[in-house]
Amino acid sequence: MSRAALLVLADGRFPAGGHAHSGGAEAAVKAGRITGAASLEDFCRGRLHTAGRVAAALAAAAVLGMDPVELDAAADARTPSPALRGAARKLGRQLMRAARVTWPSPELDALAREFPKGAHQPVVLGVAARAAGLGAVDAAYCAVYESVSGPASASVRLLSLDPLDATGVLARLVPELDRVADAAVEAARVAVDGGVDALPAASAPLLEISAEGHAAWPVRLFAS
Repeated sequence: MSRAALLVLADGRFPAGGHAHSGGAEAAVKAGRITGAASLEDFCRGRLHTAGRVAAALAAAAVLGMDPVELDAAADARTPSPALRGAARKLGRQLMRAARVTWPSPELDALAREFPKGAHQPVVLGVAARAAGLGAVDAAYCAVYESVSGPASASVRLLSLDPLDATGVLARLVPELDRVADAAVEAARVAVDGGVDALPAASAPLLEISAEGHAAWPVRLFAS
């Protein structure tokens, strides 16, 4: 496994389209649920243990060789909001474009043909990690980090939050990132034999509801 490849995949400058999405932070800021570093930390923690945990398990399962088409259906079932499903597929399509150029792979090509409008981003992430020679734990770490770094980065723009404070939030969450990534990989290993129902389905109803409202805004800074 190449730790250098992991750095490339996890780098915020990797052209996977994440900069255009706030992970629900924009709606939370408008609703007054994120007002500063402390409330941002609470928001990120909740997102980590719900959407982040699910995404990490899906990505890890893809690296372990589970059928990406089946995993995509599992991702759909775990994403009630049509707006979030659309965002996940847009992000998946953008990640696919970048990954196929960076790590050409028959598996990525096959997934792109199966989902021309985009598969769910965590599924693409897992297949891309596999193409890059990475392991399940690497994909899980990418997913959990994305689940909190997106809202943290967006909050700097939305609230004029000090970037040092936003980075401090991420640093304080590190022990939880470790635990969630490890649990996601274990769930993925169980799912290899037990099927997709063994993958976590942690829900975040407020994220889903807020995403629907946010999608209807006539003017917004972020796509989701």
